[in-house]
Amino acid sequence: MDDNGQSKKYRSSEVTSRPPARAMFRAMGYDDEDLASPMVGVANPAADITPCNVHLDAVAEAAVAGIDEAGGMPIEFGTITISDGISMGTEGMKASLISREVIADSVELVAFGERMDALVTIAGCDKNLPGMMMAAIRTDLPSVFCYGGSIRPGTHEGREVTIQNVFEAVGTHAESKMSDEELDTLERNACPGAGACGGMFTANTMASISEAIGLAPLGSASALAESTEREAVARRAGQLALDAVAADRKPSDMLSRASFENAIALQVAMGGSTNGVLHLLAMAAEAGIELGIGAFDEISQRTPKIVNLQPGGTRVMKDLHEIGGVPVVIRRLVEGGYMDGDAMTVTGRTVSDELDALDLPNDEDIEADFLRSTNDPFHEEGAIRILTGNVAPDGAVLKVTGQDDFVLEGTARVFDCEEDAMDAVEGGELDSGDVIVIRYEGPRGGPGMREMLAVTAAVVGQGHDDDVGMLTDGRFSGATRGPMIGHIAPEAYAGGPLAIVRDGDAITIDIPERSLDVDLSQDEIADRFEAWERPDPQYETGVLAKYGALFGSAARGAVTNPHQE
Repeated sequence: MDDNGQSKKYRSSEVTSRPPARAMFRAMGYDDEDLASPMVGVANPAADITPCNVHLDAVAEAAVAGIDEAGGMPIEFGTITISDGISMGTEGMKASLISREVIADSVELVAFGERMDALVTIAGCDKNLPGMMMAAIRTDLPSVFCYGGSIRPGTHEGREVTIQNVFEAVGTHAESKMSDEELDTLERNACPGAGACGGMFTANTMASISEAIGLAPLGSASALAESTEREAVARRAGQLALDAVAADRKPSDMLSRASFENAIALQVAMGGSTNGVLHLLAMAAEAGIELGIGAFDEISQRTPKIVNLQPGGTRVMKDLHEIGGVPVVIRRLVEGGYMDGDAMTVTGRTVSDELDALDLPNDEDIEADFLRSTNDPFHEEGAIRILTGNVAPDGAVLKVTGQDDFVLEGTARVFDCEEDAMDAVEGGELDSGDVIVIRYEGPRGGPGMREMLAVTAAVVGQGHDDDVGMLTDGRFSGATRGPMIGHIAPEAYAGGPLAIVRDGDAITIDIPERSLDVDLSQDEIADRFEAWERPDPQYETGVLAKYGALFGSAARGAVTNPHQE
């Protein structure tokens, strides 16, 4: 102890041992006991701009209570969020991936600047989750990740619906196959309250991954946003943060190649979002763990798909929670040899130890049409495919939501931005066999790598779920389904071959062969590049210009940190 009674074993003593700093803490109601305790930051992106985050103050309050009960000094602070669902289909969607970086940067800065000892990172909307986990990895402070939870499904005409149904209904309505009144009724009933989108979309994918990779306790992902169970998860996260401080248990003690492979195995077995590829690559870069995009395909080839939630199926996270949550899936994968049960978790125990400690239903007692055993999977291979070819030399990402033996030989319909493609789709200009190409929407070219759910859902809503494909250097929402291939690398703006594809070119998408090609020789491609000119940047000032210059390739996670490309 120093002369003021402050413990020197905590990093926070750098500030709590100083009378001016203590005076300012006292102004906020902290007392001597607080100032002698570990300082635990609670990063809270609560906001009234998305149902995913609107309730997070209550989640943070529970985490603060847990920290206080465990003898810590809780300090709550805020950060930003962008609503992917609200900005989808607009120019504003370019801010989404940038928000992942800003969240990670801001949490890192606060933890660094205030000399915090530990973190509880809370997340709601899609990019919150990787942003918060990246911040924990960067700071390498004892940290616990806490998801804000999923929304309840809505009800429409006697069936459960989610925001995915609304996006697809836009296409159906454009085809005059849905009335104005029915679309209006669906809109009013799809989202009944707070919480992140309910299917195995990006938020629930990354929440599930947080358990598999060890940054969140097993069993923490599936509780609904508006439930006492969610508050209990948050309270435990606060308590667990103090346990991690006492043990000096940091993300670097848990994260390994095995933990990332566990995360990928769970992602592909559950039919998780393609965005999981981008975010896991970014997290691995932060952790200094070598992980290439090819690992996703290798692991997917050897891991069966055993869960079928939306968008491929009809069930949502609530249904998985009712049968035991993500741990029932992890247990089947560990027992089948598809995940490493010896990997460490945030509790200081292994995945297998955590499974043994949970009160899970017996496998033979679980009856669910959306969950199968590893011996009787929905597909022998996982849901993620990495395709390569002369259109995507560095790879492209597809999530299989239907047939996994799909082959499409189609004709390119080329658009230089999402808006032009959407106009064509809504104008009824699609024909069977078309392959929509949307380019200059990559990390640098967009910038920001917009998600294309508005377009893909409109295509599917018009009945083109398996006879029209799409290629883009942008991204897709976790709610996207059909032969939609994103993350094409190198992106067009960086001189990738997508830049020289023309209307009428023959495109072949071959999922079994994992190939993606345009019917051009290398000489023809080279000749076209002779005439190609890179477009001017979309933005020359402001945050979009800055991050447009910083983003790296999607094939390596679209990271912005130095020395990570």
